[in-house]
Amino acid sequence: MGTPDFAVPALQALADRHQIVAVYCQPPRPAGRGKNPRPTPVHARAEALGLPVRHPVTLKDSAVQRDFDALQADVAVVVAYGLILPQPILDSPRHGCLNIHASLLPRWRGAAPIHRAIMAGDRKTGICIMQMDAGLDTGPVLLRGTTAVGEDETTGMLHDRLAEMGAALIVNALDQLDDLTPERQPETGITYAAKIDKTEARIDWALPAEVVARHIRGLSPFPGAWTDTPAGRLKLLNAQVVPGAGKPGEVLTGLTVACGQGAVSITQAQREGRRPMNAQELLRGLALPPGCKLG
Repeated sequence: MGTPDFAVPALQALADRHQIVAVYCQPPRPAGRGKNPRPTPVHARAEALGLPVRHPVTLKDSAVQRDFDALQADVAVVVAYGLILPQPILDSPRHGCLNIHASLLPRWRGAAPIHRAIMAGDRKTGICIMQMDAGLDTGPVLLRGTTAVGEDETTGMLHDRLAEMGAALIVNALDQLDDLTPERQPETGITYAAKIDKTEARIDWALPAEVVARHIRGLSPFPGAWTDTPAGRLKLLNAQVVPGAGKPGEVLTGLTVACGQGAVSITQAQREGRRPMNAQELLRGLALPPGCKLG
């Protein structure tokens, strides 16, 4: 049970080792210029694997719940599915529903754990295989895997690493499921990873450079932090903290911009209607003389 790219490695890993009786995902959504319905990444991979796909709008419908129960599944693996699982669904599989969650619970329960970990400056994160209950990521943990967060790592980079890590860990969990002891989550250290709102994307140059750089990396590639420049809006995709001082938002040299404290060097960005470029490529066609203001 999953929907986006993050869930695809887990689907592939499970299909390589287990009998999958059904794949559940979000319904196709209108996309592209023609607004034609486009299958989700999990839907597309499941069809390529020849697996039966179901995409109900809700799991609260009694008929949908009966169809799910009729599968007589041993276990349901849930990863970034996007629908609430009501109690009849949680109770149906013999071993319950196992969630692949991209944080070290109870830190970053909720919708955007990867973004929030980078934005907060976490030095480590990981994957938890959690036995699902009715709460928001509150169930006991069966397995954990930990990884360091790279100093220049973006959400996109970490997303891909954790997706592969989650796939390996769920296979490991299923291989030893009868021998695993569920561990209750601690009552301390709980944080919530709220869904990313597009209003967060505009850079506040008055913040310290470290915070600005983390914000840029945490929102890369989606939705993408941005700033206005004399040459139009610029989507910022990666940045590093560098020495420098000036008025917040002032271009010091090249793509080095002053913050409230210190400065950041924009190492990758994207102009409207263009592809992502590194700083050297951008500066060939983007006039940002020293002293001009971003905001």
